[in-house]
Amino acid sequence: METIEIRGESIKLGQLLKLHGVAEHGAMAKDMIADGEVTVNGEVETRRGATIRPGDRVEALGEAIEVALEQA
Repeated sequence: METIEIRGESIKLGQLLKLHGVAEHGAMAKDMIADGEVTVNGEVETRRGATIRPGDRVEALGEAIEVALEQA
């Protein structure tokens, strides 16, 4: 599992997938999410704008991502 650090309190799901690189572009992220290929904390998430916070675990295309708050 890879850890992605974010600067603020949250990030949108589509943005996280692009940041990690599991989605090459926004349209790919949108399709993956709409097709039910993404889970957040073990539950299928179909909203591209879902709010992801530190401590959340996102899985897509066999990749697991743990979200953490960026350390100053």
